[in-house]
Amino acid sequence: MASGKHPAHPDGRDPDSLDRALYRATIRPSNSLGRRGFRIVMGGCCLVSVATSVWCWRMGFWPIAGFFGLDMLALYAALRVSARRGLSFEEVAISQLEILLARVSHRGERREWRFNPLWTRLATVEDDEYGLQRLSLVSRRQEVVVARDASPDERARIAADLSRALAQVKKGY
Repeated sequence: MASGKHPAHPDGRDPDSLDRALYRATIRPSNSLGRRGFRIVMGGCCLVSVATSVWCWRMGFWPIAGFFGLDMLALYAALRVSARRGLSFEEVAISQLEILLARVSHRGERREWRFNPLWTRLATVEDDEYGLQRLSLVSRRQEVVVARDASPDERARIAADLSRALAQVKKGY
């Protein structure tokens, strides 16, 4: 009998290590526009809008100025919604016992999927021009998309990391 709280595993493994994650990642959506970028884009668009509105007003096309204001309001709302959606993320953890995929929305709602790593494979859809378009975990009859909001390059990197982790788990058995 080995020293410690557990008897020795027949394969010489530490039983506590089975729950430990071999791979763990937090995947966030690509967000190309930060706070400073938001201010620059809105400031530039507002300047162009005001200059064009003043010119239209002076030429007698005063209703157009109001439409430019509505355009700026719509652009502001769209950029704010995009920034808020950027708060969502996915967590992936692979251990010897399970694969955990958790998706957390921008509202904080959490949804989880659990898979047996021995029965799980990766499915990909690639485009010659645009790269890796879709990455999924497939186990039995269940398929869940992973890194759905990541860029194709980041999705390819995540696919390589997941493949290595799954191979490591399957090699250990």
